[in-house]
Amino acid sequence: MGGVAALLALGVLIATSVGSNSSSSKSNPPSVEATEGGAPVAGGASDAPTEPPAAEDTAAEDDVRITSCELDSVTQWPAADVEIVNHSGARASYIVNVEFVDGDGTCHGEGPAPSSNLDAGQKAVGKAQGLGKFTGKLTCKVAKVSRFPAS
Repeated sequence: MGGVAALLALGVLIATSVGSNSSSSKSNPPSVEATEGGAPVAGGASDAPTEPPAAEDTAAEDDVRITSCELDSVTQWPAADVEIVNHSGARASYIVNVEFVDGDGTCHGEGPAPSSNLDAGQKAVGKAQGLGKFTGKLTCKVAKVSRFPAS
């Protein structure tokens, strides 16, 4: 259990230190039970000629997928397995915040799933762990994805 607490503390520390260097979308991110929706709409208009977006302009949320959402059999704490594939054109690090939501849509906490130094095209699997017992129907939703250049 000490390792889980240390990992959560590290994720929170990284999330707070990243601050304004993060990128996130204001669209509703997918959950494990959600159906595929429309793609996020890119930002504002410009008078400059437009070109197709470069690979590094892909939305960070498009790099993330929740692969499982369940309660730990011993602690009854919620957890989500998260798959991250770096679709940007450069090495990047990620912090994925997952919300743990009940059947009424009430959020009962979040858990981070950090991943560092993913090369372009590289895949990583992480776990977002909630804290505290959870009862009822559980849904895990991606709340925020922060992607920033790896050092």
